[in-house]
Amino acid sequence: MARDSNPEGFVVFDHVQKSYDGEILVVKDLNLSIAKGEFLTMLGPSGSGKSTCLMMLAGFETATHGNILLGGTPINNIPPHKRGIGMVFQNYALFPHMTVGENLSFPLEVRKMGKSEREAKVKRALDMVQMGDFAGRRPAQLSGGQQQRIALARALVFDAELVLMDEPLGALDKQLREHMQYEIKHLHESLGITVVYVTHDQSEALTMSDRVAVFDDGIIQQLSTPDDLYERPQNAFVAQFIGENNKLLGVVKSVKGDTATVQLDNGATTEALAVNCGDVGNRTTLSIRPERVNIGGRKTKMSVEGEVKELIYLGDHIRCRMDVHGNEDFIVKVPNSAGHTHLKEGEKTMLSWSKEDCRALDA
Repeated sequence: MARDSNPEGFVVFDHVQKSYDGEILVVKDLNLSIAKGEFLTMLGPSGSGKSTCLMMLAGFETATHGNILLGGTPINNIPPHKRGIGMVFQNYALFPHMTVGENLSFPLEVRKMGKSEREAKVKRALDMVQMGDFAGRRPAQLSGGQQQRIALARALVFDAELVLMDEPLGALDKQLREHMQYEIKHLHESLGITVVYVTHDQSEALTMSDRVAVFDDGIIQQLSTPDDLYERPQNAFVAQFIGENNKLLGVVKSVKGDTATVQLDNGATTEALAVNCGDVGNRTTLSIRPERVNIGGRKTKMSVEGEVKELIYLGDHIRCRMDVHGNEDFIVKVPNSAGHTHLKEGEKTMLSWSKEDCRALDA
């Protein structure tokens, strides 16, 4: 399990567990420290425990065991509206009978703030998300992207130091979603707030985050910066979940220093970086990114033979689907720098890579 090296943080999960039925743990012994001003994303498939963690932090769920601290203070027994946390949901959760301005003013009224101060804060929050002219409209008169901006402004309106976002861009179309990713990232940078963001979209996590916690089965599988996750996955789950990845299965034949010699299931041998492959005789998964594979050249210790099954022209690169020792979905991305590729379907060729780009992971 990934443990956080920094015990002091603005948000701290200390041995937190969550079970709904008293038997099955949805979150298993979570230890996580989030620094002030950090943008941390909880990433994982459905049912991995990431949203449950966010809901416990917001106060909508109660931890079965362990403590959650905010600014050094345990908040397990503090109700949601007294935690001072901003929240943005996928479905916006705007009040349809209120104008945009009234939606933003509502959390300030709950906090017993005076009228002139409320108006100033609402104006400032709307200007932040470039929606200053929309205060008099109702949510139904806005597009999805505009409603999402209002939901974001409402989370920022009372100067929350911590903003939680649960799949906030899931309902938007691809182009608008990508645009809003940059908007949220720039807002985070300019305001210096702490953001905890939940998504199952890995490209969203890589684009926006300072660090990403990859969840599976209620456990953080790896907690790293986006480039570290992509370049140096610690296990086969992370390698498969983050970005596109080729895998070859085999058995560890020897380990010398950081090098593992692996016999593939068809008998061929190759070398890889020994990361999490265990001892000699263990089953292992080799992980290689499609853009790190070279086509052609002579046989080396880090090469295998493949047969071209399909060539797909994608403009800036050609996507080659290869049959490599029984894996018919081995993908190689060939840059289209020459404007064409010399490969033909049915042709056999050598594929090679550097040892650092091929990681021997758990089976």
